[in-house]
Amino acid sequence: MVVASPIAPTAESTARRLMDSHGRVIHDLRVSVTDRCNYKCVYCRTGEFGAQYPELGIEEYLRLIKLFVNLGIEKVRITGGEPLLRPRLIELIEELARLQTPKGEALDLAITTNGHLLDKLALPLKTAGLHRVTVSMDAVDAPTFERITRVPGSFKKVLAGIRAARDAGLTPLKINCVLLRGFNDNQIEGFARFAREENVVVRFIEFMPLEEGRLWTPEIVVPLAEIVERIGREMPLVPMPPREASETARRYTFADGVGEIGIIAPVSQAFCGACSRVRLTSDGKIRTCLFSQVEHDLYGRMRAGEDDKVLSDYIVETIHGKEARHHIGEPGFLKPTRSMVHIGG
Repeated sequence: MVVASPIAPTAESTARRLMDSHGRVIHDLRVSVTDRCNYKCVYCRTGEFGAQYPELGIEEYLRLIKLFVNLGIEKVRITGGEPLLRPRLIELIEELARLQTPKGEALDLAITTNGHLLDKLALPLKTAGLHRVTVSMDAVDAPTFERITRVPGSFKKVLAGIRAARDAGLTPLKINCVLLRGFNDNQIEGFARFAREENVVVRFIEFMPLEEGRLWTPEIVVPLAEIVERIGREMPLVPMPPREASETARRYTFADGVGEIGIIAPVSQAFCGACSRVRLTSDGKIRTCLFSQVEHDLYGRMRAGEDDKVLSDYIVETIHGKEARHHIGEPGFLKPTRSMVHIGG
């Protein structure tokens, strides 16, 4: 493969940054390239595998992502649905790897995947320029895992994908587990051992009201304090300092220094005040928050012929109006207009 020279930012782009009206600098873009998925996880979706929303062409995603990067985005994470289902994904990663931030640095590139296809794609993704991968995995025993995914043989495939990604150098390799009380919360201690044995970072995520059905209640959430206490009974934990103010996970290592876990607690300990993220859906809509009630049709404007400067101005204006916080658990809370699989993780 011939590696082309990095695409440097323009002089105009270095003078502009994305900032909302609450003073938060936005430097992290999540881009969904499909809402299709080859799993039907019970806490996520009730429908079939197919897409509900249109997908853009790879060149169209690339043009939109470049606009965000020229405005100060430093991290791009490709999501879905299941992004590894997307044709020409390797080509997209190759092109993104050529971009530079306004600081003249390489773009930080990552993917979130369910891992089912990762065993064959880990090395090509690394070669294309991907830096890291996060695998969604909600149990460490096959029967529980396959009861969640509703796909026979899925546990073996994901485990192979995790090991292939680690061997390819897509590290630090993170494993995301969404916990639901009475469903998979018996996996907590097993995941702590898995983190040490497989040399991965396990991150527990409090269950949020983002599913297609109406499963979520406050009682089903397993909070941060309980996770720490349960692991600590067997393997004492030591808090780790955050790498940056906008980091979403509370990080811990084990007392002997071997292994790391993180806990993402948007329900019990919301981190909205330091949010640095914005999302682009598979059909080209900007979502300024996971729980937004309004979407902003960036692709529609591009398709109508607006030039890059007008589109960039629209992005800046949209980000300025980013919500201050979510309102999970408060009176009058409304679920977002799309479920998580259709927003992008």
